[in-house]
Amino acid sequence: MPPSSAPRPATAETVQVTTGRRTAYLIVLVVLPLLLLAAAIPAAWGWGVGPRDLALAVVMYLVSIFGIAIGYHRLFTHRAFKCGRPLRVALMLAGGMAVEGPVTLWAAEHRRHHKYADREGDPHSPWRYGDTGAALLRGMLHAHVGWFYTARRRSSRRHWVPDLLADPDVRRFDAAYPVVVAASFALPALAGGLWSMSWAGAWSALFWAGLVRYAVVHHVTWSVNSVAHTFGDRPFRVRDRSSNVRWVAFLTLGEGWHNWHHADPTCARHGVLPGQFDPSARLIHWFERAGWAHGARWPDPARLAGLRATARPPQTPP
Repeated sequence: MPPSSAPRPATAETVQVTTGRRTAYLIVLVVLPLLLLAAAIPAAWGWGVGPRDLALAVVMYLVSIFGIAIGYHRLFTHRAFKCGRPLRVALMLAGGMAVEGPVTLWAAEHRRHHKYADREGDPHSPWRYGDTGAALLRGMLHAHVGWFYTARRRSSRRHWVPDLLADPDVRRFDAAYPVVVAASFALPALAGGLWSMSWAGAWSALFWAGLVRYAVVHHVTWSVNSVAHTFGDRPFRVRDRSSNVRWVAFLTLGEGWHNWHHADPTCARHGVLPGQFDPSARLIHWFERAGWAHGARWPDPARLAGLRATARPPQTPP
């Protein structure tokens, strides 16, 4: 049923979004990715995807997803580990390559999501309109892409991420975010052009490793909001409907093990059960071994056992 008993968030937690900015969100985050994915089908059928474009697209995909999963999410939003300035800046830049907004806005929305997960105040719960078939379908569309345009109030950065706003590197990154977005498309085009020594190679790489990759990254990461709050299993007790979806975890490099993440948000590993491969956690572990990161919060066996759903029936949102 639609969440209604939780308290409505205070005004200070959100800020009004102008119609112009909401329209920009609609175009950049909703319309363009869908058009690009639609264009990719006849393009692949027509001239195909060559090994060069595929290699560049995979590299840019991995940079973008790791940047979101490790940088934006586990480091900046949840502080699941610590690292020196060079790695911190590199992860911030990699997250920006996903073209999902400045790190402060991304983290503010996500911290708000955790506080009100699947209740009143959650910016993107698929249970927003109820749990009947039509209502849930509408809710999943809202959680996946709709909330970018329909939300008239976005999470206040001053309220949710004062720690990030106090960081000079983060402020400089936010100010330079348009340049990072441009680089997200310029770099694969430059690499494709130099690799092939042709303008055709540059344009082809721009399309596949730049534009199509950006569209795929968006829908893959948004699946955590929509699919991994609707379907899947819930082995750990949580107050929301976060779940584990294997294919989402595979595509997001570990983010789809969403049930444990909501049970213990500051944990550096999301895939904590046997067979739950979490490449993002593995990379954080390698950073630690190299001396580039420290203080990672790894799963506590006692907490794992205490939160297993078999201990008592899982809780669901009111």
